[in-house]
Amino acid sequence: MPYHSAEPVSDLLRRGEVLSAKCPSREILRHVTSRWGVLILIVLQDGTLRFSDLRRKIGGISERMLAQSLQALEADGFVNRVSHPVVPPHVEYSLTPLGQEVSVKVADLADWIEVSMPRLMATKRPATDA
Repeated sequence: MPYHSAEPVSDLLRRGEVLSAKCPSREILRHVTSRWGVLILIVLQDGTLRFSDLRRKIGGISERMLAQSLQALEADGFVNRVSHPVVPPHVEYSLTPLGQEVSVKVADLADWIEVSMPRLMATKRPATDA
């Protein structure tokens, strides 16, 4: 069901509706805000890419994680997958209109993190065993 409320999602979050265990937005939020989901959405802002190009651009991602993340983002309606019937297989990925919208949001978050790294590193506490 599309989100049509004029109320900001942050207000809904504060009230706790989005925090409900049964809220379907949780899974989409997990896909979009995962480490690989964010990076895939940012990289695809530059246009259509093949699987191997995505893997090359996103350092450290395994083939398996890239495939799983792309499948999740495709299922959520953010990524378009086009398979060309040739040998070897030629598959291209691009952002859907929804994907373009969400990619701007996650890119803003990633930009904030990058710009804030000196402050973040200065205040970061060492991990402790719980």
